[in-house]
Amino acid sequence: MNEVVFWSIISLLNWEASGEDELVIEPAVVALMEYSAQDIIEFEEILADKLFRLDTLAHARNIGEEAYTDGSNYFSADWFLYSRCVVVANGKELYDSVLQQPKHFPKDLEFESLLLIGPEAYGRKTGNEYKHSTKLSYETFSNQIGWQ
Repeated sequence: MNEVVFWSIISLLNWEASGEDELVIEPAVVALMEYSAQDIIEFEEILADKLFRLDTLAHARNIGEEAYTDGSNYFSADWFLYSRCVVVANGKELYDSVLQQPKHFPKDLEFESLLLIGPEAYGRKTGNEYKHSTKLSYETFSNQIGWQ
C-alpha cells in the first residue's frame, strides 16, 4: 500500500449516495478488500497519518460553527475528528490545500464513516475483527506539536 493507491481508493467514495454513508463508502471497501490484510493495515496507517497532520490548533479554528475558540465555547473533539475526515474523504487536492492553508477547511461538515473503510474491508476479507492500533493516533489533541 502506498499513497497513490490510498488516494485512488479514497476517490472511489460514491458521493451520489450522500446521506447513506454505508453506500458512500461501499466502493472503497470493496476495492480495499482486493488487497492483502497487511495492505489494509497500511491503508489505516496512511489514513491515521493524514488525520494526525490535520490535528492542529490552526485547523481546529477553521472548521465552522464548532471551531475551537481557546476554551471560551464548547469544542467537540469528536466533531473535529469527523470534520478532518471530510478533508481526507474529498481527496488529495483538497487535503493538500487544507493542510497548507487551514482557512480552506470545509465548514460545518463531518464524515465519520471514513473511519469504517479499513475495519470493514479487513473484517470482510479475513472474517476477523480489526484490532490493529495505528502508530499515530488520529484522536483530537494527539498531535501535541500541532496544538502548541
